[in-house]
Amino acid sequence: MEDKKSQCWNLFLNLGQHDALSDEEKGLLAGAMSIERYFVVGEDIVSEGSRPSHSTLIVDGLAARYKVLEDGGRQFTSLQVAGDFVDLHAFLLKTMDHGIIALSPCHVVGAGHSSLRAITEQAPHLTRLLWLDTLVDGAIHREWIVAMGRRSKTSHLAHLICELFVRLQVVRKTRDMSFHLRLSQAELADVLGLSVVHMNRVIATLRRMGVINWANHWVTILDWPRLVDIAEFDPTYLSMRIEPR
Repeated sequence: MEDKKSQCWNLFLNLGQHDALSDEEKGLLAGAMSIERYFVVGEDIVSEGSRPSHSTLIVDGLAARYKVLEDGGRQFTSLQVAGDFVDLHAFLLKTMDHGIIALSPCHVVGAGHSSLRAITEQAPHLTRLLWLDTLVDGAIHREWIVAMGRRSKTSHLAHLICELFVRLQVVRKTRDMSFHLRLSQAELADVLGLSVVHMNRVIATLRRMGVINWANHWVTILDWPRLVDIAEFDPTYLSMRIEPR
């Protein structure tokens, strides 16, 4: 059980940013984990059209939700970090309408849907926190839609950096004002819906503005207040206030 609890540690941190988890609730979550897998870069963690029998938690690594168009074009719709239940909604939706791909080597564990059902029947507070987790996923999608449609590309990238820094800080994956982002420029272009050439220009713009440094897959924030201003970043959508739920 201790090994399972250590695998769920980032999930405990993630849910704990909303409300306190009891030891019993932590035990229920850890006990629900019935599978463990590792994925290489570019491998589907969950495939579009599949009907998962378990929901997947990222123990370590970076993944993305994505859709592929008929012409082969790919659009990422969110990035998933350690502590994220990437397909918790599949417990009720059953069939996946999008894929989830590993953007770095990913270590994951899975909670069987029968175990999740048991949690909903015996642990109402924990159920509400898991529900909130899916609501925050939806809020992130809304922010990405706004960024894609209304923000300048410089503001869009600044917003993504702010969001990732805050989310990774929760699960203790930052170093001071830096975090590791193992994305190729082509993958980052898929996130922002740009060509690779345009993507390079946007990164260069933020560098010239003196708000970030980006080298060897490490992003360092040099001027947080100005980056937040460029991004028009308001973390309210992440629901990071600890209060009764």
